[in-house]
Amino acid sequence: MWRRRLLWRVVCFALLEITLQTELDCGQVRNVFQQRQIGPVKSLPESPRTGTELQVCTTKSLTCCTRRMEEKYQIAARQDIQNLLQISSSSLKFLISKNVAAIQETFETVIRQAENYTISLFRTTYRNMAAEASTAVKELFTDIGLFVLNSELSIEESVHRFFDALFPLVYNHLINPGLTDIAVDYSECLRMARKDLSPFGSIPKISVSQMVKSLVPSRIFLQALNLGIEVINTTDHLQYTKECHRALLKMQYCPHCQGLTQSKPCMGYCLNVIRGCLASMVEIDPHWREYIRSLEQLSNKMQETFDIEKVLLNFHSLVNEAVMLAQKNGPKLSVQVNKVCGHPSRKAGQSSDQVLDTSKEKILPKVTRPDTEETLSSKRNEFIDSLRLYRTFYGAVADQLCASELAAPDGLSCWNGVDLVKSYTLQVVGSGIKAQSGNPEVKVKGTDSVINQIIDKLKHVNQLLQGKLNTKYGSLDITETGSGNLEDEVSGDCDDEDGCIGSGSGEEKKEQKSIKCESFNLKMHSHLYKVYHKDLTSFPFVHLLYYFKYLAV
Repeated sequence: MWRRRLLWRVVCFALLEITLQTELDCGQVRNVFQQRQIGPVKSLPESPRTGTELQVCTTKSLTCCTRRMEEKYQIAARQDIQNLLQISSSSLKFLISKNVAAIQETFETVIRQAENYTISLFRTTYRNMAAEASTAVKELFTDIGLFVLNSELSIEESVHRFFDALFPLVYNHLINPGLTDIAVDYSECLRMARKDLSPFGSIPKISVSQMVKSLVPSRIFLQALNLGIEVINTTDHLQYTKECHRALLKMQYCPHCQGLTQSKPCMGYCLNVIRGCLASMVEIDPHWREYIRSLEQLSNKMQETFDIEKVLLNFHSLVNEAVMLAQKNGPKLSVQVNKVCGHPSRKAGQSSDQVLDTSKEKILPKVTRPDTEETLSSKRNEFIDSLRLYRTFYGAVADQLCASELAAPDGLSCWNGVDLVKSYTLQVVGSGIKAQSGNPEVKVKGTDSVINQIIDKLKHVNQLLQGKLNTKYGSLDITETGSGNLEDEVSGDCDDEDGCIGSGSGEEKKEQKSIKCESFNLKMHSHLYKVYHKDLTSFPFVHLLYYFKYLAV
């Protein structure tokens, strides 16, 4: 009797194995493996086999997988998640990149317009000095463009250098004109004496204050946008832990080993795995939200208080006021100049062909403000409106991936890491590092070091955007922080015309080295100006000359 029972059991197990082999279609597994280009299919099993060698996709029944397939599946699972992250962030990255380019392009247009207005002022109102003044004008606006693009130069020095160069021209052509131009050494004396003689009154100081107040926020705004792109690029290529690799493999490809090539993970199961793998990334969320709020706040200030278009497009008016003030005080200035530089020494020989402009009323070039659609303010506002839609991006990225791409719809059978079931029964944890202590699918040890660095940068730029750091013009170098705020730094309150920016406190050696390099560059700038002064107006790559000079810092 017992022999019959034993024989019956052997027959049943044999029939069960034959049934499993019949139901488990390894051919379909091979096809999917090949279609997804996971690896070569030559060595893949054509029929079910025992899975004793498997480390993650273990099963008590037969399997269509080998250890080599498991390794390939693990690579594919990681690439799948990385691709999904890049797809989910692509619209956000495109939004920021597109607007960085658009804002920079519009800004360059404003600079060109402001430069043209200033040059036009001299060509129409002060024709005798137009050619020489154009060189100083182009140099100034080149510096302005480089400054906003984060070049290491001093905007105060650039503005003061412009007025230093302007004074000898005004003196030579309007205050004390002669048959020939003043000598080079006398012109240099006038340039050096400009701050002490103050021929333009408080206008240089006003220009510096307006420039700094409008240019620094624009500089910080562009820096912040570029950091936003850096954050996205970093999270798009995040390196996952070994535990995460195994969990992703188990969730996405282990069902293939059992022939379940069309199955999807249960929602709860997917959330546990993806929330565990992206736990560090979610820690960016509060800082990202603050980043977008801070960008919006600064954008509003730039429109209300720090309107860069108004400042730049009105600069020629300040220049005209400065020239008229010097001309008005001409007799007094002549006496002061004679005391400092002596009586004018002039070049011998060729006449300067001066034609005095004796009209008291100076006609300014007509200024046409850009259309509303093309203004920097309108572009920023449109951008901020679109960016608000992404304020919860990092907090919701894990849930979004599961809901839209990875998990099975409600009501359908789903993979729970072991088999197809109607629902996932284990605890579903929340998002973030702290919530992962009870995660049944992924062990999370702590925050990723790369994510910590990104968070530090976001904290720093948020403080810059909010005006809480007293740095040199605003910088994303977090070793360059001091104390104070942006309002103090750009207030324009100072005792003389030497500049209105304080050095702050606690600067690092790196910043001191930068300042020394900047001082050297300014000397080189002055030297180049003297050497190439007569040729720059016809020098077609003058902007490149200055660009590569400052790029070398």
